[in-house]
Amino acid sequence: MNLLLRNRFLGTKVLAVAVVAVVAWFLPYGLDTYGIHVLNIAVVFALLAVGLGLAMGVAGQINLAQVAFFGIGSYALAIFTTSSGLGFWVSAVLAMLATALAGLFVGIPALRVQSHYLGIVTLGLALAFTNWVTNAGIAGGAEGISGIPVPPLFGVDLSNEYLYYYLELIVFALAVAFAVFLVRTALGRRLRAMRDDPLAAGAVGAPVPVLRMTAFLAASVYGGAAGVLYAGLIHYIAPETFSVANMFLLLAMVIIGGRHSIVGCVVGAIVLSLVREALSDFSVYAQLGYGAVVVLMVVFAPTGLAGLPGRILGVLRRRKTGERAVLGAFRPYGTERTVAGGALEISEITKQFRGLRALDGVSLSVAPGEIRGIVGPNGSGKTTLFNVISGIYPATGGTASFGERVLTGRRPYQLSHLGLARTFQNLRLFGQLTVEENLLVALDRSPMRSLWRYVLWPVGVWRHERVLRREAAELLDRFGLRDFAGAAPKSLPYGIQRRVELARAMAAKPALLLLDEPAAGLNGQEVGQLQEIVRSIRDSGVTVVLIEHNMGLVMSLCDRVTVLASGGVIAEGTPAEVAVRPEVIEAYLGDSFDAAEVVRAVEEEVAP
Repeated sequence: MNLLLRNRFLGTKVLAVAVVAVVAWFLPYGLDTYGIHVLNIAVVFALLAVGLGLAMGVAGQINLAQVAFFGIGSYALAIFTTSSGLGFWVSAVLAMLATALAGLFVGIPALRVQSHYLGIVTLGLALAFTNWVTNAGIAGGAEGISGIPVPPLFGVDLSNEYLYYYLELIVFALAVAFAVFLVRTALGRRLRAMRDDPLAAGAVGAPVPVLRMTAFLAASVYGGAAGVLYAGLIHYIAPETFSVANMFLLLAMVIIGGRHSIVGCVVGAIVLSLVREALSDFSVYAQLGYGAVVVLMVVFAPTGLAGLPGRILGVLRRRKTGERAVLGAFRPYGTERTVAGGALEISEITKQFRGLRALDGVSLSVAPGEIRGIVGPNGSGKTTLFNVISGIYPATGGTASFGERVLTGRRPYQLSHLGLARTFQNLRLFGQLTVEENLLVALDRSPMRSLWRYVLWPVGVWRHERVLRREAAELLDRFGLRDFAGAAPKSLPYGIQRRVELARAMAAKPALLLLDEPAAGLNGQEVGQLQEIVRSIRDSGVTVVLIEHNMGLVMSLCDRVTVLASGGVIAEGTPAEVAVRPEVIEAYLGDSFDAAEVVRAVEEEVAP
């Protein structure tokens, strides 16, 4: 049934695309000269909006320099064609390269700052560009540059705006198709995962710094293409076209249309371009109107117009999921998955937060294939130790290694590719991705240097995509999540979300798995299922280290236990040995803790 519905939905989408293509092709026949000019400008802004949507909506990078990329493409083309005497298409290529370099430059601050700070920085760069072109002699100053030649194209007279529209339409269609292709494949999932939770994205192997630069590069390429088309259409450029006012108009287009949707960005850009032209005699009131609509959309429909159908379908899907979906049984790993790993060696790890020493010379050794429990009172440094091992925090002192691989000093995504995976104390699933997509992000082990395939060998990208989806289907079946593959994680019960996070960690094919309070919030039955899953993971050859406050789980599951207090190790040994240590009872278990009961429970657990 699901396959039938999916095929029907796909057929509907193909039909809708075909109808839109036919309408777009024949649209000029019903327009006068003024109408086709307005439409040409709308297509340029739609191309700009797609680039901004990729950076801001898909990748989550606040980019207020998109209008500067637009200007760099236009001005570079104008300067190369009028001052340097180069041909239009050669100049266009050089303009695109110049814009791409500008995109990489603008993306540098994204490596250090995020959120509104990044918006302020990129807005400052856009203002700097406008100021430069207004005063630079080579850019024509406030008067701009005129005399930009008509692009030659096999004898087609592109000075005719009707014919120029078809050039724009072809470029625009290719650009939108590429953007949709990017978003729906591995790179797009990584970008969306980074948008939802950059910390978790890095932990599952997504190279966040490179992805941030990639987002700005993509935005700049689309901005450059729009600039080239605009200069070839108007034959004249001036600073006011690339003003901050137009930047905020472009921002309104993306927000109103739907920043998470490429189609939404296109719809928002075209609709607002036409509305702006219709209200050209009331520009002041129009600006107020745009602002009011943006505020209303952010508050009441943050996903924009394009997100409304998805929200409605999501409500209906959740109702159906609640009625039909069932959490399946976990299928244990067999001998077909044997991981070769070494010992985890932690030597004198220290972590200082200004005046607070969270870890003070922690040392421990975990044998290959062992389940090691780490316990201790709140504030003892357990999660800090995990964060140091997994690269989230740099160590102040000491080292950690797994086999022959040094862990300290590396970024989280590098450690993921070396075989380390982890879960988090507070769930960090990618909320805007489905359960299946959460797993697909972790399954993707491809290096960023393979991105050339998106431009030169898209067939290879599709083949890789099919392989990933087969692996995701197998993993969904193993963890009993098949019925929830298309659901948003936040719509699921807490216990199922915990299992999704564990499945995502195993999607990375780790040799070392760190579990931070995996039983938190689970009921008794779910804790029993967790025990089964963790034992199976260990039996497949994975070394498991877990932080846990559920002492019954720790005592029955772990081979050895390490106890932390005040940032240091106070005890280590088997569960039965640790449970009766006076310092452990005093620091963590409490005077009311019955050590004899724990010893008996452990003995019963290990008895044949």
